[in-house]
Amino acid sequence: MACNQIETEEYKKEMKAIQDSMDVLNGKWKIAIIKSICLYNQRRFSDILNDVVGISNKMLSKELKELETNKLIERTVLNTQPVTVLYELTKHGLTLQTIIKDLTDWGFRHREEIIGKSL
Repeated sequence: MACNQIETEEYKKEMKAIQDSMDVLNGKWKIAIIKSICLYNQRRFSDILNDVVGISNKMLSKELKELETNKLIERTVLNTQPVTVLYELTKHGLTLQTIIKDLTDWGFRHREEIIGKSL
């Protein structure tokens, strides 16, 4: 069905679903954080901080809390000296892998379209 042929009720449901998705993944950092955790299955705070260029400690902490609230990541505190905190994707968080892969692929194509060269 073409974009302009969606029935009104179905259109409203789809728009709500898009808004829900954007509310959870909003901002410039969350998808990159999820990608960092996804690549290694488990990541320490400092590892994520190094992966996500430009993010501050405070912002990373805030974003991780929001991702945990939305059940996309799980935080595990290990009884080590000093204390180690690991983050991993939940089963629900793992469902974002396809979306992130598609965004990555689109980003490569977009860069090539706009700049004329790939990374």
